[in-house]
Amino acid sequence: MDITKYLPFFSTLITLIFAGAVLQRYRQRRGAHLLLWGLGLLLYAAGTFTEAALAFGWSAPALRVWYLTGAMLTAAWLGQGTVHLLVRRRGVAKIATIVLGVVSLVAAAGVFTAAVNGAGFVAHVPISAQYKSLMTRSGLTVLLTVLLNIYGTLTLVGGAAWSAYLFARKRVLPQRVIGNVLIAAGALFPAGAGTLIKLGLGDWLYLSELLGAAIMFAGFMVATVQQPDKEPAVPATALAKG
Repeated sequence: MDITKYLPFFSTLITLIFAGAVLQRYRQRRGAHLLLWGLGLLLYAAGTFTEAALAFGWSAPALRVWYLTGAMLTAAWLGQGTVHLLVRRRGVAKIATIVLGVVSLVAAAGVFTAAVNGAGFVAHVPISAQYKSLMTRSGLTVLLTVLLNIYGTLTLVGGAAWSAYLFARKRVLPQRVIGNVLIAAGALFPAGAGTLIKLGLGDWLYLSELLGAAIMFAGFMVATVQQPDKEPAVPATALAKG
């Protein structure tokens, strides 16, 4: 039995628990960054769940949801949470969120109006390795996919790495340093999905997504436990503050 196709179900479970922890923190402390991270994690879960479903059979709606959430929006919205945390200039983060919202609607329109054909679908092949032959994407959709992933990777991974550097330089809150390093490392796993696919390692994508979710969750838990009452005025980072 090929167990790799079951890995996205575990990724979905971990990500939903992770999203629940982040949204619970938002309920307690508020903060747009927590709300947006929670949204990004729910998109992550939608992507891995539909990916898992497509490992067992063809579904045009599942393909559309998988592409929109997993391939386009997840990284961007997780990164947008980091933008709200780290960018201090008034209004910049809000404007960026509005722009991202509009771009996301355009992306959704492109995905849900694209022509799909499941005639060549192969159940035992990861959807990430065959979606190009199943969905006819416009040039705009392809461009937005690239731009959204670049934006998400730079903001999420870069934000976590920058915050870890700030805490390490000031030699304060070592748990934040460790947590942010883990978050940055975890975010790199799904960010490298395109490379794995191009190398013909589609099955490894499942493991990459699982490791990415688990490591980021571990980083969040490490960075947010037993915080002191008085914290330094340093950005706490990607998924590591509330």
